Amino acid sequence: MRIRVLGCSGAEMPGHNTTSFLINDTVALDAGSITSMLSEREQWKIQKIFITHAHLDHIKGIPFLADNLIMKRQDHKVEVLSIKSVIQTIKENLLNTSVWPDFTVIPHPNNGILRLIALKEGLPVVFDGVTVTAIKVNHSVPAVGYFLEDNAGGTLFFTGDTGPTESTWKKLRGRQINTLIIEVSFPNKMREMAILTGHLTSELLRDELKKISPPPKRIYITHPKPQLYDQISKELRELQIKNLSLLKDGQRITVNR
Repeated sequence: MRIRVLGCSGAEMPGHNTTSFLINDTVALDAGSITSMLSEREQWKIQKIFITHAHLDHIKGIPFLADNLIMKRQDHKVEVLSIKSVIQTIKENLLNTSVWPDFTVIPHPNNGILRLIALKEGLPVVFDGVTVTAIKVNHSVPAVGYFLEDNAGGTLFFTGDTGPTESTWKKLRGRQINTLIIEVSFPNKMREMAILTGHLTSELLRDELKKISPPPKRIYITHPKPQLYDQISKELRELQIKNLSLLKDGQRITVNR
């Protein structure tokens, strides 16, 4: 699997883009930056978008992508996939004709640019040799992470936004995670805020990593708040965890076995 980091920040500021990862050029994990970071031709290649949860920084590229497609590529359709509650929120609160046109019925009621698909947690779906499974995480709203495995045995788990959890790691127990993309949104001094809002600090991350069996081979940190980036970066270094690094926008990662 090839991963392109389009955005990996916990808020939008100049030079800091919100969450979105491009997998093998055709699939996005979250949609915070798909239209601000991809050229028009690159946007046309997107076939599926897996959404972790319905917070704006993870979905805001969806309506703009649909708008861009309707201008030149009405024949190209995009599937937006997540658990039922997330799909309902996107339909009712984003593509509701008030906030944005409903591109599930444009240009034709039975042939919209977007197709919303509800996934069942724990039930794998397969596309182009990659198996994707939604795994529930602990956030302030209904949310899942995604476990991806390709035909070559490369595995990725992307948590999306999550706070401390036991159930997520129990469901993944026994699966080797080659690449873990996990969030750290706040510095340690904001531990209570992190727990209240369903996020992690560096210290909470350390505790989460102890729960993962077998341990992940490579760990990438996403979703730091831009205003707190330097402090979070310092605290992550102090953990002295092997093969752990803080992601940057534009970074490219290859997931190997």
